[in-house]
Amino acid sequence: MMICSYLNAWVLKQFNPVSLEGLKQELDQRKANHLYRSRKVLESAQSVEPIIDGKKVLSFCSNDYLGLANHPDVIQCFKKAADQYGVGSGSAHLVSGHSAEHHALEEELAEFMGTERALLFSTGYMANLGVVSALCDRHSEIYEDKLNHASLLDAALLSRAKRFRFPHLDTNNLEQRLSDSDYSNKTTTNKFIISDGVFSMDGDLAPLDRLVSLAENSNATLMIDDAHGIGVLGKKGKGIVEHFGLVSKQVPVLVGTLGKAFGTAGAFVAGSEYLIETLIQKSRSYIFTTAMPAAVAAATRKSLKIVEEEHWRREKLQNLINLFRKGANELGYELIDSVTPIQPIIIGSSKKALNLSEKLLEKNILISAIRPPTVAEGTARLRVTFSATHTEKHVNKLLAVLDELK
Repeated sequence: MMICSYLNAWVLKQFNPVSLEGLKQELDQRKANHLYRSRKVLESAQSVEPIIDGKKVLSFCSNDYLGLANHPDVIQCFKKAADQYGVGSGSAHLVSGHSAEHHALEEELAEFMGTERALLFSTGYMANLGVVSALCDRHSEIYEDKLNHASLLDAALLSRAKRFRFPHLDTNNLEQRLSDSDYSNKTTTNKFIISDGVFSMDGDLAPLDRLVSLAENSNATLMIDDAHGIGVLGKKGKGIVEHFGLVSKQVPVLVGTLGKAFGTAGAFVAGSEYLIETLIQKSRSYIFTTAMPAAVAAATRKSLKIVEEEHWRREKLQNLINLFRKGANELGYELIDSVTPIQPIIIGSSKKALNLSEKLLEKNILISAIRPPTVAEGTARLRVTFSATHTEKHVNKLLAVLDELK
C-alpha cells in the first residue's frame, strides 16, 4: 500500500492541476510550448524502411540496432513456439506461466553474461522497478546519475531510499558524496550506485571502470542498466562490461533489455544465485505480472545465438556510425561524443527541433524530435539511431537531406 501511495503522489505531481477539468488546459499549454507528444502508426514490420502513416519512410529512430526484429529465423522460432505454447503465457512465472522456453532462455542469458543466474521480466521498466524496490528501502542510500533513465529515477523514488543524484558522469562529485555518506564509516550493504550503461538520449557511456572502483572502495553495490549496450558493445556483444574489459562480478546487478539489440521484447537481470532468488521472493513487478509469451522467449533464444555468432553486425554498425559522424561534423551539426548507435543532433529549442523533424518527414526520413522534459531545457534534439540493416547509401541520403535543410 505504501508503494501505491508514493506512486499516486508522483502521478498527481506530473499533472499540475489535480482535477480532471484542468487536463485540457495542461495539454493546450504543452502544444503551445511545442512539447506535445503524438503517435505515428506503423503499418508494416519493423525495419529501416517501414510504412508509417501510409507511406514508406527511411527510419533513423528505432532501437532495433542489429536488425533482428524482423529476422526470418527469429520469426520462424516464434511461430514454431506459438504452435506449441499458444500466444499467451496465462499466468505469472510463480503460478503456471514459467515455460521451458523461459527457463532455457534464462540459463542461456546467464551463460552469455558470465553470471550464475538470470531472471526474465516482462519489460525493462518493470525490471528496474522490481530490482530497486526489492533491494532498497528507507534505510538505504541510492547514488545515481542525473541523466539516468526514467525507470531508474522512478524506482529510486518508490523505494523510499535516501537519494543522491550526481551531475552526469561526474565521478568526482559522486566520490565526494559517498565520502560524506552517513554510512561511510560503517560496513553496510545499504549503499547503491545506480547508472545507465549507455545513456538513451545522449548515447554516451557511463565511466564503468571508475564506478566499479568507487563501489568497491565505499562498500556499495553497483547496479547498471545496460539496455542500450547489450548486443552492441564489446567484441562478443556482451555490453558495457565487456567494452571496459571488466568481469561480471564487478557489476553485481546488471539489467538488460530484449526489445532493442535482440529485436524481441522483455528484459532480464543477471547476477548471483542469491540476487536472483531474492528477486523471485521479493520483486513485486516479477511476482505479480503475467510472464512474457513463451514464443517471445523462444524467438529471443534465436536472437541470442545471432548476437553471439554474427559479429559482422556490430562491425557494420560501427562503420555506419563513423560515416555519419564524419559527415555531420563536416556539415556543422552539433553531436555528442558517442560510439554507440545513438547519435543525437543537438538543436536547442523545442520549436526548431520539431520543425526540423517535420521537414525531414516531408523528405520521407523519420527521426523523432526529443524535447523537455525528456531532455533538459535548451537541449532539444534529433535522436538519430542506426541499425545494422542500414546501408551506406541510407546514411549518405540522410546527410544530403540534412545539408539541404541547414
